[in-house]
Amino acid sequence: MAKNRLQALSEQGQSVWIDFLSRDLLHGGGLARMMADDSVVGVTTNPTIFQKAVAQGDAYDAQLKELAGTVDDPKELFLQLSAQDVAEACDLLRPVHDATGGVDGYVSWEVDPTFAYDRERTYEEAQRLHGWVDRPNLHVKIPATKPGLGAIEDMISAGKNINVTLIFSLQRYTEVVEAYLRGLERLVASGGDPRKVASVASFFVSRVDTEADARLEAIGSKAALALRGKLAVANAKLAYRHYLESFSGPRWEYLAGKGARAQRCLWASTSTKNPAYRDVLYVEELIGADTVNTMPPETIEAFQDHGEVAPTLAKGVKKARALFDDLAEVGVDVDDVTLTLEAEGVQKFADSFAELLAEVGGKRTALAA
Repeated sequence: MAKNRLQALSEQGQSVWIDFLSRDLLHGGGLARMMADDSVVGVTTNPTIFQKAVAQGDAYDAQLKELAGTVDDPKELFLQLSAQDVAEACDLLRPVHDATGGVDGYVSWEVDPTFAYDRERTYEEAQRLHGWVDRPNLHVKIPATKPGLGAIEDMISAGKNINVTLIFSLQRYTEVVEAYLRGLERLVASGGDPRKVASVASFFVSRVDTEADARLEAIGSKAALALRGKLAVANAKLAYRHYLESFSGPRWEYLAGKGARAQRCLWASTSTKNPAYRDVLYVEELIGADTVNTMPPETIEAFQDHGEVAPTLAKGVKKARALFDDLAEVGVDVDDVTLTLEAEGVQKFADSFAELLAEVGGKRTALAA
């Protein structure tokens, strides 16, 4: 049989994950179909995704009605709902996890985003989620804020799988890799088994261009406008270069000798926000070995229809470095761009979480009545 485009993409060494989860997707067979037809080997979620899932339809009403008499706290209600989805998805993907030796088959579940600047509460919540859905193919998502870095290191040292989310800057990515390596070193030093630990570093891609393009358009010069739509891909290419450099050499070779796995780069937020850009831009330009691209359903569908597969990620690194100088020359502070995006990203997830809890609380009240 002829390979479809996502099968060809997977053969380049890039794993296809879907950036969506809902009970309808699970119980309607949609996720199983995408695993079979679209080479999907992982699932990521976040508060915004769950907020949309709970708000649409009545798939959660039966469980909410069952819990309404015993659970009052909207957050605890949400965790009960999402835990069932996450556990079912983990079980569905477990054969993938086993067949790939723990490389793929993961489902991500995010800690409370209101804890993003609290190391201890993030760590406690991450431990709680891992205990609740006790599966070897669960990733708990922790934002890559400054306090989050400490919680990430602590969780890795405890032997837990972590999806490090909301990475925008190369400097923060360097710190994420260091937190991962230190966590592994602590785990090994305490006699733990690093073979059971998996982690991905999730770079948010399209939002970088959205923010940078707005600044370039505000400047408005010909030189500035010519740089639109380029920073997100350049940022990711340089991150991948750092990944290749970090997971090599004596320090890494010692950990790899103990069975440790490299922390793969994951490209998130890969739907194209600007309709002037190709709708599969952030897939086609970021194809490389030992990486993950987590796509929303519409991007998966678009790539299957007209995506072009070629090893692009390791190409154009020199141009990517030069772009940062070009942006500075026209007046765009890339560090400020990424700091703004991190703060906005945390706030957006916190806002979605608040909307989600209000939605769950409202449905609980209506069903109880």
